[in-house]
Amino acid sequence: MAEIDTGLVAKCLAPIWESKTETASRVRGRIESVLGWATTSGYRTGENPARWKGHLENLLATISKSSRTKNHPSLPWQRIGAFMSALRAREGVSARAVEFAILTACRSGEVRGAQWAEFDTAGKVWTIPAERTKTKREFQVPLSDAALAVLTSMPKDIDVVFAGTKGQPLSDMSLTAVIRRMNDDDKPLWADANGEGITVHGFRSSFRMWTAETTNYPREVAEHALAHQLPDAVERAYQRGSQFAKRAALMAEWAVYCTTVPTDAVVKQIRGAA
Repeated sequence: MAEIDTGLVAKCLAPIWESKTETASRVRGRIESVLGWATTSGYRTGENPARWKGHLENLLATISKSSRTKNHPSLPWQRIGAFMSALRAREGVSARAVEFAILTACRSGEVRGAQWAEFDTAGKVWTIPAERTKTKREFQVPLSDAALAVLTSMPKDIDVVFAGTKGQPLSDMSLTAVIRRMNDDDKPLWADANGEGITVHGFRSSFRMWTAETTNYPREVAEHALAHQLPDAVERAYQRGSQFAKRAALMAEWAVYCTTVPTDAVVKQIRGAA
């Protein structure tokens, strides 16, 4: 522990700093925590060589947030209906969780952690508590008839809606595995424009692009539907409302579109299954 210095920490992080920045950043933080514990426990002395502020930030390349954020591969919105048709043909809780995530355009973690107490099915609204949202603010999701149908199909004898073994919420990999099983590793059927296999989170982008390309809903309505914070402070102050009624209409249209399968897509899907 006492022999670890700045050079060794930088040597460890440098090979992945630009190619896997998010991972490298987390590794740096964990190294800093371990070395901090070592100092407190008397195994080393001096400044922490893994500290970022005023130290490693001067050695490692500064990469902007935009360049280190990798977009999740998303399915072109024109193929959503075909995908949903294939997805609905699959059985299992994980498949239903993926379907519900697409219909609500919510994050995977929010869906996996959903509990029956959060739902008002009569009022067609799902209230996600603040502690379970990325923004740490309570968020109300309007439920389309299709989303309600998914809920109706789920057992209600435990608190968690999409439960795995022992009544626990599904893991993130459970939802990822659904799409992987629907895809071929070498040549995925369900891929983005670059041919890369899609992710569950990528469907939020599919929804956003569909909204922009095919509807007349204002941008802030789509952003609210995704629980995004509007970038402009003045715009945020002006748009204090949740736009719930408009979002409900938008999500209803999205649900209808998710059942629309072009004829040629159906043919390709059947051929692929054969």
